[in-house]
Amino acid sequence: MTTIKNKTIVFGHRGYPAKFAENSLAGFRNAVENSAEGVEFDVQLTKDGVPVVMHDERIDRTTDGKGYLKDFTLQQLRQVHLANGEPVPELRELFDLLSGKDILINLEFKTGIIHYPGIEKTVLSLAKQYQFVHPLIYSSFDYVTLKNCQEIDPNQTYCYLLDQDVTNAAKLIKENHFAGIHPKELIPSQEEIIQRIWTVDDPEVAQEYFRRHVAGIFTNNYPLMTKLRDQVQGLE
Repeated sequence: MTTIKNKTIVFGHRGYPAKFAENSLAGFRNAVENSAEGVEFDVQLTKDGVPVVMHDERIDRTTDGKGYLKDFTLQQLRQVHLANGEPVPELRELFDLLSGKDILINLEFKTGIIHYPGIEKTVLSLAKQYQFVHPLIYSSFDYVTLKNCQEIDPNQTYCYLLDQDVTNAAKLIKENHFAGIHPKELIPSQEEIIQRIWTVDDPEVAQEYFRRHVAGIFTNNYPLMTKLRDQVQGLE
């Protein structure tokens, strides 16, 4: 991946949901095989403490099963299927796919509603077993999760997810030793800060962010947005 100053990085949000089941290995494999710049995904723990990749706390929307993910052991969870017939991926399976690849990785701790005991140590320890080309970006809506991570390993890249405005984003980042923020919309700031915006699927909105050279966007259609970014930022 060529690094160009002020280039907005396009992340495949939950893989490539515009074409593949969200948070499926098929979607992430497509991103890897087609030289996507980044991918984003969500991590939770099964009843027996195994990290898996899924966004919702319940499995109803994205699988043929029902119930809270936290109530399933890994063996039980592997009996249900995503829309494309795949099982819910283990985090280690996704790490196997992404390890050694020139792609930025954003791992979201899905702990805003259910805080899985020990998820921070479990995930950080697993990540250390792999060789990634770029430092992982860890994010969460849950402030406590990020602070727990910093206590375990202060040298990783942590970003705070936001669904509302903040009065002083630069101060928030500096005081908490975050690498940046991931807001729902661009937050005005007097200082230059890293902002990666979610989830950007509207081309008109995306063009505005590309013109502003935001650090990154998360999108459900990474090929479309990458092409648009290249046009706006003169990278074709």
